[in-house]
Formats: sequence, C-alpha cells, structure tokens
Amino acid sequence: MLQNATRLRPIPRTVPRQPVGELLRDWRKRRGLSQLDLACEADVSTRHVSFLETGRAQPSRTMLLHLSERLDIPLRDRNALLVAAGFAPVFSEHRLDDPEMQAARQAVDLVLAGHEPHPALAVDRHWTLVAANRAVAPLLAGAAPDLLCPPVNVLRLSLHPAGVAPRIENLAQWRSHILHRLARQIDASADPALVALLEELKAYPAPDTQGRSEAQSPHEGVVVPLRLRTDSGTLSFFSTTTVFGTAVDVTLSELAIEAFFPADAATAEAMRQALDPP
Repeated sequence: MLQNATRLRPIPRTVPRQPVGELLRDWRKRRGLSQLDLACEADVSTRHVSFLETGRAQPSRTMLLHLSERLDIPLRDRNALLVAAGFAPVFSEHRLDDPEMQAARQAVDLVLAGHEPHPALAVDRHWTLVAANRAVAPLLAGAAPDLLCPPVNVLRLSLHPAGVAPRIENLAQWRSHILHRLARQIDASADPALVALLEELKAYPAPDTQGRSEAQSPHEGVVVPLRLRTDSGTLSFFSTTTVFGTAVDVTLSELAIEAFFPADAATAEAMRQALDPP
C-alpha cells in the first residue's frame, strides 16, 4: 500500500504581502548575518544592501537571485521574492507524476528499490510520504489505519501514540532527535506548516523516563539509532538523507530520501529474511 500511498501535490503559497526589502531583511536575519556580512558575501556595498531592505532602491531580478543564492533561500521562497518585486517566478514547480519529472521519479524509485531489503522512503518538504520501498510496510504493523491513509505524514506516524511510538524502545531519544531536526528545518525554511507540525508533535505524550534509562547502543555518540520492537525482536537502524543537489525545480528541490541502515548484524539478517524468506 505504501509504495503508491501518495503523489507529491505542492501546496501553493500565497503571494507575500511584505515588500521585497522586508523579505530580504528577514532572510538575512534568519541566517544570522549583518548587512555588512551579506554585503561581503554578495560582493556589493553595505549601503546598497541597506537601500534594498528599506525600499530606497529596487532590486533587479539578477540581484535578487544573487542575494538569494548567498542567503541559501529555498527555491520556493526565491520565487516569492521575485513575485514580491514584480518579477515572474524563475523556478518551475511540477507534480512528481508530470511527464517532465519522469526521469526524477524513476531515479527515486530506483534508489528506493536498490536499498532493499532495508527500509527507505521519500518525503516532501512537509514530511508527507511520497513513496516507500517494500521494507517499510512490515515495520508499521500495529499503527492505527487512519495514520496510514494518504496523505501520510511520517513524523506524525513515528511519534503519534497510536502510531509507531509505542514500539520504539528509545522513544525519548528518538523524539528529541525528531523535534530538534524539525526545529532546525523551520529555522532554515520559515515554513508555517512545519511550525504547526512541530507544535502538534510536541503535544503528544512524552515518554516517562524518570527512574529508568534507555539501553545504550554501541553507536551512541555517533548516530541517533531507531530501536524498534517487532515480531522478529528489536531491530536497530540509523538513517541517512539524500537530496537532489542540482535541482532547479521547486518540487524536486524539496524532495528527500530517508534511507535506514541496519545498526547490527541481527537487524540486517532479520530484514533480509523478512523480504526474502527462506
């Protein structure tokens, strides 16, 4: 079911009401840069940066793209800056099932299938499931059916008390990792939908760790493991994230592949047998 659970459906963002100068200033401050810092990074004068932010000077299309690159602004928000300044968006935004995205979709499917027998999934910028390989579904046994109905939010599924959370042995550690990662994503993107998701996840019951400590993994201090109780015993994974580094399409730039690797030999063998039983 999960392989074709969702198709990426970009959520349109309204045209910003803020002047372009204010948007530039907000992104500069979000990156922790002074006007002098940005001027040095962009090889322009501090005075010009100040004039752009206060509206005393109108940025050209080229200058907006130049500053956006130096500020590492997401492609979706670069388009928003251009629109605020009266320019047309530069970066395309296609659905993942559009013909123009066929090669990218095939690449995602190839990566997911090639990672078997270990779990891997693709998510959009809001952590909505786009695709998953066959190894993911068995790990979701016991999750409430409504959490598995598209669109599936994988962070909600992970931490919801009716989701995978009751079977995560190191839930306190995993929850802290997820919340911290989401908070960093919010700092980088300023996405209000992620802010709402973070508040929702924080409201879920936190595990009671008083008087007990979670078992330590040999990988502790190197990676944050996910230790999951299953019918095959406790499985331990660590994860990596892959993105399209050369994407110039908004949808593709926001796509990420989460690949889980076995943290021990027992997990590797259990996953191999689950997907290819003897």
